[in-house]
Amino acid sequence: MRAIRLGPRSVTALGLTSAIGVAAFGWPLLASRTSGLAHSQDAPWLFAALLPLLLAVVVATIADTGLDAKAVAMLGVLAAAGAALRPLGAGTAGLEPMFFLMVLSGRVLGPGFGFVLGAVSMFAGALLTGGVGPWMPFQMLTMGWVSMGAGLLPGPERLRGRRELLMLAAYGAVAALLYGLVMNLQGWPYIAGLGSGISFVPGDPLHENLVRFVAYVLATSLGWDVPRALLTVVLTLTLGGTVLRALRRATRRAAFDASPVFTERVSEASAASAAPAASAESTGGTPPACR
Repeated sequence: MRAIRLGPRSVTALGLTSAIGVAAFGWPLLASRTSGLAHSQDAPWLFAALLPLLLAVVVATIADTGLDAKAVAMLGVLAAAGAALRPLGAGTAGLEPMFFLMVLSGRVLGPGFGFVLGAVSMFAGALLTGGVGPWMPFQMLTMGWVSMGAGLLPGPERLRGRRELLMLAAYGAVAALLYGLVMNLQGWPYIAGLGSGISFVPGDPLHENLVRFVAYVLATSLGWDVPRALLTVVLTLTLGGTVLRALRRATRRAAFDASPVFTERVSEASAASAAPAASAESTGGTPPACR
């Protein structure tokens, strides 16, 4: 069972949110030489758009599947756990233990839940670590994609055991590397403008800037992205089985997909008064009250 399933409205909301995110990450690559490039200007607008879009995902899911208070409570607990894990590494050498929890939560609770969980966890973690800045809405989007991707992996109902852990570890490693790649795309046009061979050049052909971008990633951030991927693999293989069982047990007990059933209950007094009458009728006698 999943806390948030993807219905037509949810898919539309997630697609719109992701499209806006892709545009926010990629527009500098298409900017002219005279454009003013600074995420300090567009990040507040992206953040202002992201919050209602996240709310739209939840509202669309309520309309599609009837999301209830139990799913919201689960979201709050896991978001708090993810935010608490973030300061443990604080990005030191790329070691960020919250990645493995986001991957496992997205796997168990589905892509819609995962996207909202990843974004909210990153927001709460930024408040805890003081990491609030123009990069924060981009981190929220990227972590949402990481957790959502885990929910889209195959075999959520039938694949279990070692094979599932290996699949999640492989996905976690790839997702951790891609997270660094996408976040580099957010910062590279602004912090690498030093006139070097790996700097972004506004107005240059797209393929030339992409070649410089690959060189920039290899020269600067790969030493951070690889340890993040390795830590995610290690935590998934060692703790993943226990965490998956706990998440699935909590999901079963919460019974997110269960529909309420109302049954008519007869009061004890009515049942007691009806019993002698029924007994008398069955024996052909007269009820005691009528004798």
